Amino acid sequence: MITKDQKDNLFALVKSLTKSEKRQFKLYVGRLGVNSDSKFLNLFNFLDKAKAYNEALILKSGIVKKQQLANVKSHLYKQILISLKLNPSHQNIRLQIREQLDFASILYHKGLYKQSLKILDKAKELAIVNEEKNSAFEIVELEKVIESQYITRSISTRADELALQAKELSTLNVIASKLSNLSLQLYSNILKTGYVKNEDEAKMVINYFNKQLPKVKIEDLGFREKLWLYKANLWQSFLLQDFLNCFKYALKWVDLFYQNPSMISLNPVFFLKGNNYLLEALVFIGNKAKFVEKFNEFEATVQKSSFPEDENVASLVFLYTNFHKINQHFIDGSFAEGLDLIPTIEKELIPFGEKIDPHHKMIFYYKFASLHFGAGNNKECIKYLDKIISNKSLSMREDLLCFSRVLNLVAHYEAGLDYHLETLLRSTYKFLIKMNDLHEVQKEMIKFIRGLQDIYPHDLKNAFKALHKTLKTFEDHPYERRAFLYLDIISWLESKIENKPVAEIIHTKYLAKNNSF
Repeated sequence: MITKDQKDNLFALVKSLTKSEKRQFKLYVGRLGVNSDSKFLNLFNFLDKAKAYNEALILKSGIVKKQQLANVKSHLYKQILISLKLNPSHQNIRLQIREQLDFASILYHKGLYKQSLKILDKAKELAIVNEEKNSAFEIVELEKVIESQYITRSISTRADELALQAKELSTLNVIASKLSNLSLQLYSNILKTGYVKNEDEAKMVINYFNKQLPKVKIEDLGFREKLWLYKANLWQSFLLQDFLNCFKYALKWVDLFYQNPSMISLNPVFFLKGNNYLLEALVFIGNKAKFVEKFNEFEATVQKSSFPEDENVASLVFLYTNFHKINQHFIDGSFAEGLDLIPTIEKELIPFGEKIDPHHKMIFYYKFASLHFGAGNNKECIKYLDKIISNKSLSMREDLLCFSRVLNLVAHYEAGLDYHLETLLRSTYKFLIKMNDLHEVQKEMIKFIRGLQDIYPHDLKNAFKALHKTLKTFEDHPYERRAFLYLDIISWLESKIENKPVAEIIHTKYLAKNNSF
């Protein structure tokens, strides 16, 4: 029986280990001579050398009998995790706090109350300083249990002190929980459907946000609560396409980390994501000067030797750095300059393997396609779009799936591939209807491309002008303008009317707009 690598958790874990982690694991299990020829260590060595998970080959090797395999795999999985926990590269404040709590519990059960309380007091201070308030609350609860058995003269004042501390931590934990629930729900909406599409959806988002948002005073909140508050506001702003507020809350999010530098090491993923949304908002606003400033600040921080290093962080740094290296070329229309990034990124994507999910790979392909379209390389654009459109098992944002097909239509027209056009029009129309995402901009585009075959060449410019006039009315429409975030149809039409490259049109607009910043 052959199983896909990612479907066997043990095999995936073994293959994720670095050379130093494998070496430490062997040292860890070898500390007792009895382990040197154990079934689980032999299984580890077998999986380490294997190219794919093959249960039949494992059983054929004689390492383990079929009825023992599940238990041996489970034991090996646990031993690897224990070894990783002991690895210095995986040690962090959270593990230190958890370890101290475990030590205190052991001492408590041995009746060594004073020693236990001493450890708990230090662990609690560490937890509070590092905004680990759930752990701090757990510590206070254990302190209350111990204090009730370790009777001293100060018990009355100590009881009051612990009760007050528990109440304060509980209140902040409830606020953080409500804000994180709100934030997660809004983020889920973004991933599933993208921006709001109409007035009803906008009202639903606003009503949900106002109903779920707890009443808070910003001065009463700690780092963690502020972070969730800024996140929730950011997701609401993104859903409503309010990009100035996106910039405002993403900046608050990032600045919160710069004001609390120790939190960057403890929460590197949140730091990276905050910067990603800050840069994305600046792309939508079109402020390249501020974008470059913030991008340089971001790169300088992640390149510091003190910045955390692990596989998850490394993949996110790769994603966000390269997404925004591309994005800056969309702001000012410098598409041709951005083309050099494509082969480098494609080459660097390979070593990341399964660590970068299919959704983000497809976002790269859409960006590659858009760069080629802007540079006038329509056949290359189609090549990358086909990777998205032909992927039937893809779980990707609906709006990106839709605009991949619309851009594909335009690129086929530009490339002169007319013989495909009628089939593409039908399949695109059917897809958009199925997605319930057929909006006025898309309707007008499909109607226009469908009617092109009936337009005489000398009337073509007038047809482009008529479509341009129609679409301009949607440019500032709160729910139709989202079409122009993925595909700048207006600039494309202006390029046809003025007989200039689309990159030149976008760059001219950028220069005119940039003078106002």
